[in-house]
Amino acid sequence: MSRALARSAASSGRLPATTAVRAVSTTPALRESSSTYESPFKGQPKNKVPDFSKYMAKRPPSSNALFSYFMVGTLGAISAAGAKSTIQEFLVNMSASADVLAMAKVEVDLNAIPEGKNVIIKWRGKPVFIRHRTPAEIEEANSVNVASLRDPQADADRVKKPEWLVMLGVCTHLGCVPIGEAGDFGGWFCPCHGSHYDISGRIRKGPAPLNLEVPTYDFTDDGKLVVG
Repeated sequence: MSRALARSAASSGRLPATTAVRAVSTTPALRESSSTYESPFKGQPKNKVPDFSKYMAKRPPSSNALFSYFMVGTLGAISAAGAKSTIQEFLVNMSASADVLAMAKVEVDLNAIPEGKNVIIKWRGKPVFIRHRTPAEIEEANSVNVASLRDPQADADRVKKPEWLVMLGVCTHLGCVPIGEAGDFGGWFCPCHGSHYDISGRIRKGPAPLNLEVPTYDFTDDGKLVVG
């Protein structure tokens, strides 16, 4: 039936509407126009970079650099002053107080010490023995065989002047204070544990391992002794 209708329409010169549309759509001009794509954003303005010219400094760059150098130098000077003050305050707090400095050196008048006598003074919280030795005591101290001593030391190495013997009055065993003019050797004796020292302060008997320590001291021209 459909074939018969198509033949009759063709013979009469009239085509159906669908056939005419198909014929028109297959023409080259319409095919090209229908395949062309245009962006909907065509013609839109491009992005613009903001203008920061009003925020820029009007002065030349050299003036800004000078100001920067000035600020850096000022801050550096202030920081250095603050660091100096902090260190100085720390050192002042850590340094010895006035009473400790006063005890750093002790001055003794040797003219007040008769020959053959002992004097005990306090230096840095420790007792110091000062002995004005007689010629017989000096001879006795020098007559000892140094090689036989527990802590070998000649008498001349322990004194600056033979008649003056200066020692710390602290036993080298456990820190007790020996007694003067006592013991088996006529020097000092520690009653706590039985250490005997001779007239030069050298250990001769008992548990003490070392001789009595000799502190730093010096003699002045006016007959005084400065310990420390």
